[in-house]
Amino acid sequence: MKTLELAMKDLTQVLRDKKNLLFLVAMPLVFTLFMGFAYKSGDANAESDRRLGLAWVEESSANAVSMMLYERLVGSDTVRVERAEKDDALDALYKEDVAGVLVIPAGLGEEGAQLTLITDTTGAAGQSLYQMLRVPVAQLMSAVEIGNMSAESIGSPAEYAPALELAWEKWGQNNAQSLVRVEQAVAPEAESWFGDNPYNQASPGMIIQFAIMGLVSSAQILVLERKTRTLQRLMTTAMRPWQTIAGHMLAMLVLVLLQTLVLVVFGQIVLGVDYLRVPFATLVLVVALGVWVAAMGLLIGILAKTDDQVVMYAMLAMFLFSALGGLWFPLEVSGGVFAALGKVMPSAWAMTGLQNILMRGLGMGSVWQPVLVLLAYAAGFFALAVWRFRKAEL
Repeated sequence: MKTLELAMKDLTQVLRDKKNLLFLVAMPLVFTLFMGFAYKSGDANAESDRRLGLAWVEESSANAVSMMLYERLVGSDTVRVERAEKDDALDALYKEDVAGVLVIPAGLGEEGAQLTLITDTTGAAGQSLYQMLRVPVAQLMSAVEIGNMSAESIGSPAEYAPALELAWEKWGQNNAQSLVRVEQAVAPEAESWFGDNPYNQASPGMIIQFAIMGLVSSAQILVLERKTRTLQRLMTTAMRPWQTIAGHMLAMLVLVLLQTLVLVVFGQIVLGVDYLRVPFATLVLVVALGVWVAAMGLLIGILAKTDDQVVMYAMLAMFLFSALGGLWFPLEVSGGVFAALGKVMPSAWAMTGLQNILMRGLGMGSVWQPVLVLLAYAAGFFALAVWRFRKAEL
């Protein structure tokens, strides 16, 4: 009973200050909206035009032959053609804004006129561009040859243009009705790492992050009790040390759960994050998250000597577990030692459990391991808090 009374005292002390409510609720909501918008904007940029850039440079005004090639390339789904002056085109190639520069000579199609492709043939983009241009250029030169042969055989220069256009048209039809069907030989493009909703990453990430940061107010109560000698007076009562810190931890747990509940409801109703797809799994995971964070907050409150130290320790914990735990971006996109370290973090396990529900379509069985890991970390932090508390009072 004394433990519950101590917890109620802590909760009343925290919730009485309206600034704490602003910090516990308003800031997480704002940051969740901001992060979701940032993820969405970044993904939109990733989905920009991925065709190989080709700078089109004309040494003189275009003729009918060069316009045929230009129109064919503009309609391609693999090459992005950009008209440019030669100096600008070479500068774009140097900056890798384009994969190559195609120089169109004066009188293309006439004897001696030759196309020039400037590209880095040692790079993948340059080799791909070269291979892509070989077919349309070869077809164009073939159409020009057919036009010349037709005009010579009939003995009329006027037959050149119709024969050229007919041959070029037939090449276009052959491309569309090829006897060889080309199919995609690689895996389809992966879905965005946040699925179809950027808040699938932002909402659970901010819930975990601000659950850690939100413990500043609760942890400061322990510091205040030491300063006012309230904690020392509690030690003279019939309450045992573990009951005292359990009361403080219970208050922190309730505070974390209340904060998380608000953010889950906001995510479900406003942001379209489906926490209630498997409601009991979400509840169990959220409770385990709260127990771990409360135990860690308790340890912070016991270790810290001043309010500034509480803030510093909480900030360090927040940044450490957020960055390494995949709260800002998935660990899969980082790889290496960073990802290996991140996978042992309790925040990463909490995020994995939530992502199993939100994005991977998994059920109750997918959260038991994250829950057990979080409870194991909570037990460790609680044991350290009890040990440090007893040592401090001896």
